[in-house]
Amino acid sequence: MNHKTRRDILKTVGCLGFVPLIGCSRNEPAPEPEPFAGIVDIHQHADYRGRTDQQLSAHQQTMGIAKTILLPAGSPVSRPSTHDGASNGLAADATGNEACLRIVESDPERYAYFANEVSDLPTARAELETYLNKGAVGIGEQKFSVDCDSEHIELIASIAKEFDVPVLMHFEHERYNLHIERFGTILEKFPTVNFIGHAQTFWGNIDERHDQSVLYPEGPVTPGGITDRYLSDYPNMYGDLSANSGRNSLMRDEDQARDFLIRHQDKLMFGSDCTDTIGQGEGCIGARTLGVLRRLATDETALNKILSGNARRIMRL
Repeated sequence: MNHKTRRDILKTVGCLGFVPLIGCSRNEPAPEPEPFAGIVDIHQHADYRGRTDQQLSAHQQTMGIAKTILLPAGSPVSRPSTHDGASNGLAADATGNEACLRIVESDPERYAYFANEVSDLPTARAELETYLNKGAVGIGEQKFSVDCDSEHIELIASIAKEFDVPVLMHFEHERYNLHIERFGTILEKFPTVNFIGHAQTFWGNIDERHDQSVLYPEGPVTPGGITDRYLSDYPNMYGDLSANSGRNSLMRDEDQARDFLIRHQDKLMFGSDCTDTIGQGEGCIGARTLGVLRRLATDETALNKILSGNARRIMRL
């Protein structure tokens, strides 16, 4: 198949371009810190709430982003996994694989993309393989109403394993990737697949006392929640700090957040996931998250991993 050629090429150039692929684990940090190579934003969308390609480009430039990962929507369909179509376009008017590929081909130095498809569609494998063979560096954003340990997520994970790419998942209580407390079974069954958690239920669960019905919890955090344990216990679990949910997890208890960022410095990645067209100020979630990270992650090595190194490592950028 075509993707084997892609793997052969990766084996030739080596893992991350710094060490040979043989013996290199993508689930472990590089032995020595690499020079900072510019901020990677792992969470943006094409046509997000009607934003044009030009506005997206200007937004990312103003934020100082060196590489942007575009996350496509799945096919627009009416079925329970898309809430009878209400969640088409990732419930954000985002467009699909072809739109993201178009942007990447117009500016490959600044953009890369994931492939995506509704996980319970019979054509999901074929659609994902098509765009992974065209150069997609991951799968996601998986944002569909299925159990997070279902056969549909197992299919996604098996494709990710075959192509050696990560999967980005949106966890939202009673809406998307349900029953986060059961996700450990997937992490254990697919130990070589890197999963990137995102959204309200993922970030709420840094707190051991989290009430699953609360999407934007406030107040002090008791370490040891489901997400905290996944990040600690599973080498293949990562976190995407994008959107209000990621920023809220940092700001609700800043003392805890400082420790959290250091403890999980090899597992966390910056993302914006905002519809703003300016790239700065109070209206830009991405710019505000960058500001919070720079204030709380006072260790430069840890900050550089979160802003760039971890994404470049697991996506081989």
